[in-house]
Amino acid sequence: MIGQLRGALADKRPNQVIVDVAGVGYQVQIPLSTFTGLGALHAEVTLLIHTHLREDQIALYGFLTAREKQCFELLISATGVGPNLALKILSGMSLDELVPAVRKGDIVQLRRIPGVGQKTAERIILELRDKLAVVEVAETAKPSPRSQVEADVGSALINLGYESRSVEKTIEQLRGNNLTFDALLRAALQKLGGAAIEKGARAVTG
Repeated sequence: MIGQLRGALADKRPNQVIVDVAGVGYQVQIPLSTFTGLGALHAEVTLLIHTHLREDQIALYGFLTAREKQCFELLISATGVGPNLALKILSGMSLDELVPAVRKGDIVQLRRIPGVGQKTAERIILELRDKLAVVEVAETAKPSPRSQVEADVGSALINLGYESRSVEKTIEQLRGNNLTFDALLRAALQKLGGAAIEKGARAVTG
């Protein structure tokens, strides 16, 4: 059973990475929250691994933090929630949003996540409300005020189809570089793995 992988980041996409460990490439499924925290290609990365055994294959799910992995394993313990849906849930909401939503029984917020319907949201709340108490939630910090350039880039990225939470995180990571609109947009797209919609970016920048 694989519990951790450490190696070079051979490839990365918003939903999966390949980690090169001594010449062997391990394909690992990841949530968006882990993707936004990864370094550059070929940099060393350490992922905590949940090994999921199926009848016909072994699937690896990776996380940068123990909190993410713990929450993932709690989610897949809920009736009707498989690993792929659990990744969508962790990609659609941060842990600091998800845990309070489940504990408060906020079905409306949970249903905003693609793939989570009424019955699934109800089961998650019923089965995990008490269990999620063990997942620590960081204190909410007041966000730094955005500059006009950051606000404009944020709007452009959301219009291009990126999820608002990942946009916020990416802009926060690039804050302090005093970049122009074009430079910040390119840097944000690079971090978000935006090569697939580069044409859309060029359209926004004129």
